[in-house]
This record gives sequence, C-alpha cells and structure tokens, in this order.
Amino acid sequence: MNLGTEQEKANATAEEILRHIYGDDFQGCTVSLESIAKIVLEAIQWKDAQDKELFELHEKVVEAVDLLSTPPAEHSAEQAGALLSLLGQRLDGIHTITQKFLQTIATIKSQREDEMSS
Repeated sequence: MNLGTEQEKANATAEEILRHIYGDDFQGCTVSLESIAKIVLEAIQWKDAQDKELFELHEKVVEAVDLLSTPPAEHSAEQAGALLSLLGQRLDGIHTITQKFLQTIATIKSQREDEMSS
C-alpha cells in the first residue's frame, strides 16, 4: 500500500471517528483531524508491516517445501534403500517446517486476539 493511499484512509477514518463522537459539525471537538489521522496511520502501517512479515514467512515455507518435495535424481533398483531413506528425511523436513509454521500462525493469532480484547 502506498503512503498516499494510507494517508487518505487514515484521514477518512479519523474524520469518521470524530463524526461519530462529535456529530457532523464537530461542535466541541478540541483535537485536530490530523492528530487522530496520525494515530490511525501508525496503526495501518504497523498492520501492514505485520502482514508483510507473515507473507515473507509464508513464502519461505513454500520455497522450503518445494525444495524438499523436488524429486531426487533417478536411482537404480539397488539404491532403493537409499532412496527410501532420502524420501523419509525429506518428509520429516516438510513435517518439521509445517509444524513450525503452524505454531507461528497460532502465536500470531493469539497475539492478535489479545490485542483486540485489550
């Protein structure tokens, strides 16, 4: 999201907040629209940064799973045991990566729920 769009959204949100509190004429309002918009903009930017980090994490997980799931070079029948071992190691790696990712997602969800409830 570019800064202009973020600023426009922050301004519109700040205006809506003040309108709900003070009515359409802002009678009695002692704070500026800009001061509220600044707070809203910081929240938008913080959320965008979190989303970007989560997206990058997801991208790394997909790359790792893709690498681990790439078929090995052709093996002869005599090497079946080695191939079975390699495939087992790769599946273990995929399982470990996905479990860590799921734990990270659960932690993020919990943090967001805590933030929403406070």
